[in-house]
This record gives sequence, C-alpha cells and structure tokens, in this order.
Amino acid sequence: MKYIVIGLGIFGSSIAEKLTGMGNEVIGVDVNLGKVEGIKEKITHAVGLDATDVEAVKNLPLKDTDVVIVGIGEDRGANIMAAALMKQMHVKRLIARAVDPLQRMVLEAMGVKEIIHPEKETADRWAQKLNMEGVVDSFELDSEYSIVETRIPPEYDGKAIKDLQLKKEFNVIILTTMKVSHTKNELGAETEKPTVQGIARADTILSQDEIMVLYGYNKDIERLLEEHRKFKEGI
Repeated sequence: MKYIVIGLGIFGSSIAEKLTGMGNEVIGVDVNLGKVEGIKEKITHAVGLDATDVEAVKNLPLKDTDVVIVGIGEDRGANIMAAALMKQMHVKRLIARAVDPLQRMVLEAMGVKEIIHPEKETADRWAQKLNMEGVVDSFELDSEYSIVETRIPPEYDGKAIKDLQLKKEFNVIILTTMKVSHTKNELGAETEKPTVQGIARADTILSQDEIMVLYGYNKDIERLLEEHRKFKEGI
C-alpha cells in the first residue's frame, strides 16, 4: 500500500513510521524542514512542501497513492485547507485529523468520511486499521490479538454465523454485529452511527449493510480479510 502523511508532528510521524514498519510505502510531508530531516531515514520518503499550496501539491504522486492522511494538528486552518485540496484532487481515500468537535463538523461538511481524533485514538490503532483491508476500526489487545470492526462482505449476506465456519477455517470469532444508521450533524452533513446488536449467536443472520466485530490472532484476522479482498476482486 502507498500512503502520504501530511503533517509530521507527534501523531503524523508516529503513524508514518509504523506504516513503514509494516512494509508499506510512505511519503511524509511537512512545511517544517526540521521535521522532514528528522524522519527522512525512518520512512520511505520525506518531502518539505506546503500542503495548502495547489502548485506544490501537484508534485506529489496523488494518483498512485492509496491513502492520504492529513495529520496537521496545531494549525487548524492549514488542516482544513489541506483536506479541502485533497478532496479537490480526488484522492482515492482521505483521512483527516480533527482536534475538536467544530473542526470535525467542518470536515464532515466538506465530505471527509474518515476522521482521526489522535487525543483519543493512538497511532498504533490507526496503523493497524489502515494496514488491514476493509477495517472500520480496531482495538489491539496486545501485540498478537485484536478486536476488529469490518463491514460484512456481500458473500456473507443472508447467511447464519454457524454456516460460515469462521472459527474452524480461520480461528476467528464474531463477537457481535452493528447496524449502521445515517444521521446529520449540526452543519447538515450526513454521518454514520453504528448500533450494537448484542452478543452474536450461531444462528445470527448477517447482512452486508452491517458491521461485524471480530476477535482473534492478528495474522488470522488478516488472512480472513485477505480472503474477502480476493473474493471482491475475483481472484
């Protein structure tokens, strides 16, 4: 996977390093050349440029990048401007940082669907989430086991958990499912609100419009999600 991380403060540099360590190609971007120098040996590439400057941003390989993360924290105006510019450039997947509820509402109003709250969510958690295909959210219990939220794939639609044999085939357990409803924030932007459906049973019927919460060994969950990806791509 190819990532661009804009803003190399504590959070941005941490997630850039962790994603690089997971075998991904990561370009770190910051207007502060000192931060660029400090990380250039730890990630794939580090570039000094102003991510709010249209002409400067055109030098980035945005079309070849899978995910752009706007991690600017101190300068809220620069954060919003950079996110707006990435939307304008039609990047494949955009994740932006928000430091307060108002900033989150503005980003949502701009159409940013994925928003990071680093004061509540660690770089470890986001690196884990980004490194696994189809993950909505994740919580690492320790270095080997995680609880992962992922959208139920079409091939599971209408099937009971007992029929999938996930415990036998992948050693992964479905803890619960969550229905997703759509609401609007104070600025009128549509947001998703998941609602937990209680402990999953063997006869629980899955729906592709919902989210399932998985528990298991990280490598087993990754193997299961890789199977979903292959099915989706017809491999």
